[in-house]
Amino acid sequence: MIEPILEMRDVVKSYGENSVLKGVSFQVRRGETKIIIGGSGSGKSTLLKLAMGLEKPDEGQILIESEDITKMRERDLARVRMKIGMVFQESALFDSMTVRDNVAYQLHEKGTHAEEVESRVRQNLGFVGLEDAIEKFPAELSGGMKRRVAIARALAGEPNIMFYDEPTAGLDPITSRKINQLIITLRDLKSVTGVFVTHRMRDAFTLASQYAVSDNGNVEFRNEGQVLCIANTRFLMLRDGKIIFEGPDEILRRSNDEYIKRFLA
Repeated sequence: MIEPILEMRDVVKSYGENSVLKGVSFQVRRGETKIIIGGSGSGKSTLLKLAMGLEKPDEGQILIESEDITKMRERDLARVRMKIGMVFQESALFDSMTVRDNVAYQLHEKGTHAEEVESRVRQNLGFVGLEDAIEKFPAELSGGMKRRVAIARALAGEPNIMFYDEPTAGLDPITSRKINQLIITLRDLKSVTGVFVTHRMRDAFTLASQYAVSDNGNVEFRNEGQVLCIANTRFLMLRDGKIIFEGPDEILRRSNDEYIKRFLA
């Protein structure tokens, strides 16, 4: 069995009288991508905040690489967060810093040598196709470019798991496809574990049905066929704070559950 890199056990979370999560349990195994879907207010983003240790559950346990973070002190949480890359919907870049300094921020915090910082910054900007933007400020970038810089910044710390909170929200289809392809490349060519929160089913099904291959240094994206099934990407669907589906896209699409059919439509 491949060990889970993230595990939630009977997690409960409320805000006042609003019960957001009602005993949620699931695992994300190393190298797997979990796509979390559900209606507005179903608890999708709350899961990520809890997994980052930004909020505490009312009940239950949350484990990152077998470490229970539920009652960790902030100093220990900071150590665990170094294993996690986070891409927010708003990108959350520092407006007063150049692209170089945004991507290098975590490396400087860790005391990485200056020459290595520069090398890794350029490597990760090259991965997202933005090395030419290294001296620009966030205000000079488009929304899609900001998301790609956010991915480069998250990758600079060489995380074991990436969290994506609505990374394509508000982007046009062409830019969204670029973001999706970066995430697919990370999954298939770099074996980065991912948790992808979205309300855009087109993006979700793209992640679940396309895969990346490297051919002489060039990355190609192909669709799974009748013979090949992408086994390391699974859906998790929330409704009213509970998991109502967990499994591959093929089974999700064939579900007879009326709520799921309406949601997908």
